[in-house]
Amino acid sequence: MSDMKQGSKYFPLYSHLQQAAGQPVTLTFSQIEQLLRTNLPRSARGRAGWWSNRSKGAVQASAWMDAGYHVQSVDLAAETVHFAKAKLTYTVEKSGDTVLWNRGMIKALRQHMEMSQGELADELGVRQQTVSEWETGAYAPSRATSKHLGLVAERAGFAYEVGEERP
Repeated sequence: MSDMKQGSKYFPLYSHLQQAAGQPVTLTFSQIEQLLRTNLPRSARGRAGWWSNRSKGAVQASAWMDAGYHVQSVDLAAETVHFAKAKLTYTVEKSGDTVLWNRGMIKALRQHMEMSQGELADELGVRQQTVSEWETGAYAPSRATSKHLGLVAERAGFAYEVGEERP
């Protein structure tokens, strides 16, 4: 599940992207306004930064990021925006027979499972804050938790290769 709330102004954009099922999507600003049933703010037409893929402080970015997309490009003159499936790059490392779960792998697993940080925390029996700290790199999971993450990943069909960088 995502964090995007149904009552949000940008929920219709989120829904539209969800229905695209990972296919690239190009929309005009007018098409987005038709989806939203309201005008975009003036800054959306005047500043490319309004379309940035930022995870804090931008409700509009949550709409596409929670749907698993990133803005690949925006053309302010043509008033078009191109969305593509977000790709996370992470490196898989091992110590003995234990995969060392890092911030990129944890976030990729969570997104693969279509879970919020809180939902993954519930699945693992930890606090949401703990998952957040793992994803920011403030802390790393313990060896025991890494084994648990491996079992959860296997059950979810999350494939990863040891020693390879995954796009």
